[in-house]
Amino acid sequence: MRYQGKITNWKDDQGFGFITPNGGGKQVFVHIKSFANLQRRPVGNEIVTYELKTDTNGRAQAGSVAFVGERVPSATLSERSNVSLIFAAAFLLFVVGSAFAGKLPFVVLGLYLVASAVAFVAYALDKSAARNNQWRTPESTLHLFALVGGWPGALAAQKLLRHKSKKQSFQIVFWTTVVLNCGAFGWLFSPTAAGVLHSILDAA
Repeated sequence: MRYQGKITNWKDDQGFGFITPNGGGKQVFVHIKSFANLQRRPVGNEIVTYELKTDTNGRAQAGSVAFVGERVPSATLSERSNVSLIFAAAFLLFVVGSAFAGKLPFVVLGLYLVASAVAFVAYALDKSAARNNQWRTPESTLHLFALVGGWPGALAAQKLLRHKSKKQSFQIVFWTTVVLNCGAFGWLFSPTAAGVLHSILDAA
């Protein structure tokens, strides 16, 4: 069910404000990431429609917010999130299977698992810092974690924590790191890569 109200107390520098429902009532918290159209930023006093949700603490929060007159996208965030999470999980399962089948050294599996865990934590800390107006993790650092193999964890964090998932410029670079990493991963199955890996592991 969608509701309608007016944006009030908007703080653009912090990316959030409140919606006063039509007819009065308790104000509803709204974050910039909840807007369907990220190309348009609110300035305050706009009439919007929204879905009513609750956060982890049970507080009212607006979701799928759209300015009056704009179409709400048919594909929901949860649907896109499910596809991304399935993709990340399937990739990690393939890495696990390849390692246990002897096609890849276990060190490669360990790299992906550790890098994914580090990336997930980095995203969680960055989101917390954004909420509390503290020092942020540079985007280049988050992309580096993805590039070295942490993209499954980064992707899970983007969807589960809803962090960096709607910023178009970030997503373009992020998916570029995914493609590059997957390309490097595919190269590991070549005879040349197998020889290089064995030489490195023997030397270690």
